This record gives sequence, C-alpha cells and structure tokens, in this order.
Amino acid sequence: MIKEKASDKYDAVIVGSGPNGLAAGIRLVQEGLSVLIVEASDTTGGGMRTKQLMQPDVWHDVCSAIHPTAVASPFFKRLPLQKHGLNWIYPKHPVAHPLDNESAVIAYDELSETAFHLGEDERFYQNLVTPLKESWPGLSGDLLAPLRFPKNPVKMLSFGLKGIQPATLFSRNFKTERAKALFAGMAAHSIQPLSHPATTAIGLVFFATLHSGGWPMAKGGSQSIADSLSNYFKALGGDIQTSFEVKSLEELPPSKVVLFDLTPFQVARIAGSKLPLNYLKKLRKYRYGSGAFKIDYILSEPVPWKDYETRRAGTVHLGGTFEEIARSEKEVYDGKHADDPYVIVAQQSLFDSDRTPDNRHTLWAYCHVPNGSETDMTEAMEKQIERFAPGFRDVIEQKTTMNTAHFQQYNPNYIGGDINGGSQHLGQLFSRPVHFINPYAMPAKGLYFCSSSTPPGGGVHGMCGYHAANLVLRKEFGINESKWKFKT
Repeated sequence: MIKEKASDKYDAVIVGSGPNGLAAGIRLVQEGLSVLIVEASDTTGGGMRTKQLMQPDVWHDVCSAIHPTAVASPFFKRLPLQKHGLNWIYPKHPVAHPLDNESAVIAYDELSETAFHLGEDERFYQNLVTPLKESWPGLSGDLLAPLRFPKNPVKMLSFGLKGIQPATLFSRNFKTERAKALFAGMAAHSIQPLSHPATTAIGLVFFATLHSGGWPMAKGGSQSIADSLSNYFKALGGDIQTSFEVKSLEELPPSKVVLFDLTPFQVARIAGSKLPLNYLKKLRKYRYGSGAFKIDYILSEPVPWKDYETRRAGTVHLGGTFEEIARSEKEVYDGKHADDPYVIVAQQSLFDSDRTPDNRHTLWAYCHVPNGSETDMTEAMEKQIERFAPGFRDVIEQKTTMNTAHFQQYNPNYIGGDINGGSQHLGQLFSRPVHFINPYAMPAKGLYFCSSSTPPGGGVHGMCGYHAANLVLRKEFGINESKWKFKT
C-alpha cells in the first residue's frame, strides 16, 4: 500500500505516469493542489522510456523515439523542461523517404528547399504548407484539443476542409510520385487505411511540424522527457510513487479526484463498480487500433542506405510509392500481414553519441500489424530495409523484437499492441472514449480520464492530460484556465 500523507488526503491522485499523466499532474500542482502520481513500473514515462535492452551502455528507446508533437505541444512549450534535464537534438534532415532506382525524397527543415526538390509539385507544396506553418502556433492549440469552437475558426475551417479528406483522394493534388510518396509516409502515421476520412489531416499536421518545430529526438533517449517532466512535477511539490499497480480504487489514498492515464479497458477493471452500467458497456465497446511489431538493433556501422542523404535523416519512412503504402496499411486493417510493410525507422545514434559507448550504432524500427498479432515480422521488415540499403543484414550485430503481446506487457495501455490508446478513426477521433461533449469526465463523482484515449489522442504532447486537468480545476476546484499562475 502507498504511504499516505499526514493529512491522509490528496486533492488528486493520478494513475499512470505517461506524458498525459505527468502533464495533468503538473497542471494541477501549478495551482497549489496536492497531487500524487502512482505508476506500476519502476520508472515514470509510459511510452517515453529508454533502456539497455541487449548490452550494457547501449540505449534503446522502447516506444516513442522522435518527437514532433512534443516540441509542438502548446503546454510543454510553456514548461521549463530544459532546466530539468531535457535537451533536444535536431537531425540534419527530419525525414527521408527512399524510392527504388532514384534518389530519396528528403524533407528538409526549410520549406522552400523541400518544395524545390519536389519538382513539378514545388508550387503546390509551397501553397499548401506555407499557411500551415504560419498559422501553426495558433492552429496547434485548436488541433490538439477536444471538439469545441476553435479560437482560430477561419484557419481551422481551411484546415478541416482539406484534412477531412481521405489521403487517397487528397494525394491526387500532387503531380509527381515523389511528392505522393512523401505524403503517404506522413499520412500513414494515422495507423489506418489511407482511404479513411481525415487521414489527410495527419499528413498535414506532420508537414506543419516539419517546418515549424522540427522532428527532434531527446538527448540520451526519450526517458529524458519523462525525467524532466517528473523532476518539474516534484519541484512544484508533487509526489510520485512507482512500482505500484492499481487493481482497485480502494488501494488508493483518499482524494477528491482520481485521474486515469489509462485506457477504457483498464478503467473498467479498476473502477467498474463505481460506474453506471450503460457507461461501462460503452467503455467495453471502445475500439482499439492496429498493433505494432518492433525491432531494436545494435549495428557495427550505420545503415548502408543507397542514397547517402538518407544517412543524414533522423526518421526514415520505408514503403515505396503511395500506392504501395496505401495497400500495406489496408491489408493490416483487414487483419492481414503485409508482405511489404510500411516501416518507420529512427537513426538516433547518428546524432546522439550517448546511445552507444563506442562507434557502433543503434537502430529503431517498427511496422503496423493486426491488433493482437503474434506473427514475427522480422523477415518482412528486413527485406524492406534491404530494398533500400543493400547489405543491411551484414552490419547487424544483435537484435531483439517486440510483438503486440510484448508491447502490452511493457505498457498495459497498449492493448493488443495499439500504441495510440485506441483507434483514431473519424467516429472515435473526438468522441473518445465515449462522447465528445465532455470526454474526460466519467458519470461518477471525482473520476476522470486523462489518457490518449481522450482527445486529441496519441502522441507525446501531454494535451490530453492538460485538458483533463483544466476540467478538473474548473469543475472540482472552481479554478479557470484564465487564472493560470505560471510557476517555474
């Protein structure tokens, strides 16, 4: 059991210490509330953990690796995380997208340079992304929020008219296969068939982040993000208890509110006796998305990409043309395993010498698979890497894999290997986990969601926790967001 304070009571207890649990905790303690975060693992972080998976002093990001939404987060931007140990590293190129028998498509930091190298699509890319980049500071606050009247209605309307389209339809605006391929790699982060509505929105968001905040990695690994958030939370007076798995509400110390950085499946198990039956049934009908299969490598030397510029990219999207990526993502959604999967690769050690103790390198790679899949995708993934980097297998020193069961064992929020906290199809984009009017509150006194199973969904941005905490402050403590007393 948790050792309680002398007062035997907290204002709030948060179950789970992922980016949203930590964000919610920080927001609440900024207003002077007493807050306890409890975490089942021995470290905080959720998807933001870095471990020595195979050899001493060789560090691998277990889940999240590259963080465009973290640097884009309106809440994280306000926090003095650098003072608490977080430093960002920006690769030479944010993204590379290799193609067969021609040079890779490179997404450069500079919008104009990216557009220039898209040839016939230069003007369209400029006209598409320039307004996104210019309006991103305000637009990001509306996009990373629950459904509400936007603070920037005209810009949101313009974004929405494009974003609501399936990526397969929007891709017709591009003339070249190179631009279409680049767009496919961005849109496929939605972990849905590219023929689904609103998959264009994901692609546009990632285009915007490319040229505004960038696609950085955390120096030393993603654990640094968790540690800096945890250190700041504790500096403000918050308490953290690790190695405590909550199985029932009765195990928690008394508090006015409890916030769950968990998925509906877990909340139903922990707090089901307190919830109305009709609400509980809706939680149990919540849809989880496709899973992930991941490989971590130790390499004797960098990946021998055919196109040298790919060796200067932090993130590499593999899958070939738009049509190939669209086909592979559709196969996964249909419960199949793609023979030529869309693979996302991160090359952290090329830019962060803290990842290995010598001249060797790490590599992080994953693909999408059906939820709950037990299929080993190693051969299919390595074939895809070898397609664009002949001789890749020759530089592999050691590797370890994670299937969907391993992901769920590592983090119980990853139901069936779903790393997004639930499918983000249009019907569950804003109405997650149950409805869109008030997605964070439960119909039980003092119980709230604050996880990625609420808007705006998955990603290391903390905005689900931020919005949940603001609701708690208003509803339970009479404190409005406009009264925010920022503390460092």
